[in-house]
Amino acid sequence: MKTMHIVRGALPLLCVAFAVMFFSPTYSYAVTAANIDAGADVSLKTLSGMNGGADVINRAKGILVFPGVFKAAAGVGLDYGEGALRINGKTVDYYSTSAASLGVQLGGQKKTIIIAFMTDDSLKSFRKWKGWQIGADASVAVITVGAGTQMSSAVANKPIVAFVFDEKGLMFDLSLNGEKITKIKR
Repeated sequence: MKTMHIVRGALPLLCVAFAVMFFSPTYSYAVTAANIDAGADVSLKTLSGMNGGADVINRAKGILVFPGVFKAAAGVGLDYGEGALRINGKTVDYYSTSAASLGVQLGGQKKTIIIAFMTDDSLKSFRKWKGWQIGADASVAVITVGAGTQMSSAVANKPIVAFVFDEKGLMFDLSLNGEKITKIKR
């Protein structure tokens, strides 16, 4: 019962946090295909500049890029972002990602999520789902690369790998379980 009161009290704060994030002048919400594609280009360039990132991009059968996933939390956390699926360097579809969490959390953050489908089967399986959920519909290995670790060895033999980073670089100890990915029209 006490948890329900905390959640109800946190919802107005969460709404305010999202409003500030989405309507602030520094926020650039990717609402058009061109904006999503431009953000995906920048994100892939960032990944390719990391140790072994270019090799992962070149080997992937398809890459799903969410250049700006925003999370706001006040007891209840919600995140949302839009991205592009690239095959052979060209955008073929657009997707949204969203997730909710409950716990001790307050604040907001922006992150980039790149999901690389390393096999034809994993890409085909992803594209057949109308709503794909990480952890329920597929297991995704979140790659954290420390100093001296070669990215290509970290992704070896994994059909689906994900990279999560913010403006400071790769983020550590993250789980994408529960992220729901849905195809959208742009």
